[in-house]
Amino acid sequence: MRKAARTIYLLRQAQLRVYAAMVERLGALGLTPVQYMVLSLSSREGGLSSAELARRTQITPQSMNEVIAALRRKGLISRHEAPENRRILRVVLSKEGNRLLPECERQIDQLEAELFGCFNKNELASFRDLLSTFLEARRIDSQAAANEAAV
Repeated sequence: MRKAARTIYLLRQAQLRVYAAMVERLGALGLTPVQYMVLSLSSREGGLSSAELARRTQITPQSMNEVIAALRRKGLISRHEAPENRRILRVVLSKEGNRLLPECERQIDQLEAELFGCFNKNELASFRDLLSTFLEARRIDSQAAANEAAV
């Protein structure tokens, strides 16, 4: 009997396929997946700092600065001083960013439908719940480890 593939291997293969498909879809709109995530987060959460965006997208602050610079050059975002602290610059979508984001969302919605069409509605809900549970458990583990290291 053949041994089943490791969960870690399967998860990595799925991540690679999803990411490659996102690169293709978003590339047609002139964006990378991380640039799309910054636009999406900025539209939903309104005015995140570059440090907050770096944490949310799990990239380094230096890499986030490059992403923000590219989005600014494309005219998709602007940065404004935070009222509570003038040293914090909040990222907000420009008129062009607000125009482009709905098309990005349509492309990602279509991509999700294609990639996860092998699941029925209940299976997809369960899959998302399992992934969310896994990620939340890892977030708690990471926070506990950080707290222990700080002691």
